[in-house]
Amino acid sequence: MKLINSTLLFTALISAAALVQAKDVSLDEAIKLRDAGSIQAFDKLNALALAQHPGAQVQDTELENQWGRYVYQIELRDAQGFEWDIELDANTGEILKNQQDD
Repeated sequence: MKLINSTLLFTALISAAALVQAKDVSLDEAIKLRDAGSIQAFDKLNALALAQHPGAQVQDTELENQWGRYVYQIELRDAQGFEWDIELDANTGEILKNQQDD
Protein backbone atom coordinates (compact mmCIF):
# COMPACT_ATOMS: atom_id res chain seq x y z
CA MET A 1 0.00 0.00 0.00
CA LYS A 2 2.85 2.40 0.82
CA LEU A 3 4.40 1.66 -2.58
CA ILE A 4 1.16 2.59 -4.34
CA ASN A 5 0.82 5.82 -2.32
CA SER A 6 4.46 6.71 -3.00
CA THR A 7 4.01 6.03 -6.70
CA LEU A 8 0.88 8.21 -6.83
CA LEU A 9 2.65 11.01 -4.96
CA PHE A 10 5.66 10.81 -7.27
CA THR A 11 3.39 10.93 -10.35
CA ALA A 12 1.54 13.96 -8.97
CA LEU A 13 4.80 15.78 -8.26
CA ILE A 14 6.12 15.09 -11.77
CA SER A 15 2.85 16.35 -13.29
CA ALA A 16 2.99 19.52 -11.18
CA ALA A 17 6.61 20.12 -12.20
CA ALA A 18 5.65 19.88 -15.86
CA LEU A 19 2.98 22.56 -15.39
CA VAL A 20 5.48 24.89 -13.73
CA GLN A 21 7.75 24.75 -16.79
CA ALA A 22 5.51 27.27 -18.60
CA LYS A 23 6.46 30.74 -17.35
CA ASP A 24 4.75 33.97 -18.35
CA VAL A 25 7.10 36.51 -19.89
CA SER A 26 6.68 40.12 -18.75
CA LEU A 27 6.05 42.86 -21.28
CA ASP A 28 9.47 44.42 -20.61
CA GLU A 29 11.22 41.07 -21.15
CA ALA A 30 9.16 40.41 -24.31
CA ILE A 31 10.19 43.76 -25.77
CA LYS A 32 13.84 43.01 -25.03
CA LEU A 33 13.51 39.59 -26.70
CA ARG A 34 11.88 41.19 -29.75
CA ASP A 35 14.52 43.91 -29.97
CA ALA A 36 17.29 41.30 -29.68
CA GLY A 37 15.74 39.26 -32.51
CA SER A 38 14.98 36.29 -30.27
CA ILE A 39 11.28 36.48 -31.13
CA GLN A 40 9.35 37.98 -34.03
CA ALA A 41 7.53 41.30 -33.85
CA PHE A 42 4.15 41.05 -32.14
CA ASP A 43 2.26 42.55 -35.09
CA LYS A 44 3.76 39.91 -37.40
CA LEU A 45 2.75 37.11 -35.00
CA ASN A 46 -0.75 38.59 -34.73
CA ALA A 47 -0.99 38.73 -38.55
CA LEU A 48 0.03 35.07 -38.80
CA ALA A 49 -2.73 34.11 -36.36
CA LEU A 50 -5.35 36.33 -38.00
CA ALA A 51 -4.56 34.79 -41.39
CA GLN A 52 -5.88 31.50 -39.99
CA HIS A 53 -9.31 33.05 -39.35
CA PRO A 54 -9.98 35.99 -41.71
CA GLY A 55 -12.24 38.61 -40.16
CA ALA A 56 -11.36 37.57 -36.60
CA GLN A 57 -10.22 40.00 -33.93
CA VAL A 58 -7.51 39.56 -31.31
CA GLN A 59 -9.01 39.24 -27.82
CA ASP A 60 -5.89 38.53 -25.78
CA THR A 61 -2.20 37.70 -26.22
CA GLU A 62 0.43 36.22 -23.96
CA LEU A 63 4.05 35.18 -24.30
CA GLU A 64 5.30 32.17 -22.35
CA ASN A 65 8.60 30.43 -21.99
CA GLN A 66 7.79 26.73 -22.28
CA TRP A 67 10.82 24.55 -21.68
CA GLY A 68 13.12 27.16 -23.21
CA ARG A 69 10.86 27.81 -26.22
CA TYR A 70 8.99 31.10 -26.48
CA VAL A 71 5.34 30.48 -27.32
CA TYR A 72 3.02 33.32 -28.33
CA GLN A 73 -0.57 32.55 -27.34
CA ILE A 74 -3.41 34.39 -29.03
CA GLU A 75 -7.14 34.26 -28.39
CA LEU A 76 -9.27 35.28 -31.37
CA ARG A 77 -13.00 35.83 -31.88
CA ASP A 78 -14.14 35.18 -35.45
CA ALA A 79 -16.97 36.87 -37.35
CA GLN A 80 -19.41 34.13 -36.23
CA GLY A 81 -18.54 34.75 -32.57
CA PHE A 82 -16.45 31.60 -32.09
CA GLU A 83 -13.31 31.83 -29.96
CA TRP A 84 -10.04 30.31 -31.14
CA ASP A 85 -6.87 29.52 -29.23
CA ILE A 86 -3.75 29.78 -31.35
CA GLU A 87 -0.17 29.16 -30.26
CA LEU A 88 2.84 30.15 -32.35
CA ASP A 89 6.53 29.55 -31.93
CA ALA A 90 7.49 33.16 -31.22
CA ASN A 91 10.85 32.74 -32.95
CA THR A 92 9.83 30.99 -36.17
CA GLY A 93 6.11 31.83 -36.43
CA GLU A 94 5.26 28.12 -36.75
CA ILE A 95 1.66 27.38 -35.75
CA LEU A 96 1.73 24.97 -32.83
CA LYS A 97 -1.97 24.99 -31.99
CA ASN A 98 -5.12 26.22 -33.70
CA GLN A 99 -8.28 25.04 -32.04
CA GLN A 100 -11.71 26.33 -31.25
CA ASP A 101 -12.13 27.26 -27.61
CA ASP A 102 -14.83 25.44 -25.64
